[in-house]
Amino acid sequence: GRPGEAVGAMRNAIRLSGSTATREAGLGEALVAQAQGMVSAEAEAAFERAIALDDREPRARYFMALALAQEGRTGEAVAAFRSFERDLSDRSPWRTVVGRALASLGEEPSAAQTGPTSEDVVAAAQMAPEDRKAMIEGMVASLDARLRDNPEDADGWRRLVRSHVVLGDAE
Repeated sequence: GRPGEAVGAMRNAIRLSGSTATREAGLGEALVAQAQGMVSAEAEAAFERAIALDDREPRARYFMALALAQEGRTGEAVAAFRSFERDLSDRSPWRTVVGRALASLGEEPSAAQTGPTSEDVVAAAQMAPEDRKAMIEGMVASLDARLRDNPEDADGWRRLVRSHVVLGDAE
């Protein structure tokens, strides 16, 4: 809940322990949180470094595709999300996040992406805390984007408010 401090902590971790895909993705994620969900050029650079170290790093791939969508490069964003989706295992909790991101871009998700399955919930519980947080934040961002297109969805607005409360995002 303190993205400025998280950015400093991630920078220190990289400085003291070296650059890894996980650390660079963590820095990028903290920078996105600090920018209130926008993927800044600095965050994008961190995600690019993460992908250079591990081209399968899920947070970096998700946020790079999100950056394309935020820049209005919808076709490229859809292609990036589809590429990410193809590389995911059938049981990956990221499938739901990617499906929702695609839906927010007006695309049909590949398989049924109506919500997490019980296997998704179990898999999410076994994820690293920062990966689980990135997944949840991605789901919240997708819901937010859908509500911008369909502001009459009262249940959606209630879910969005509850999600922000659970994430500790009072603003």
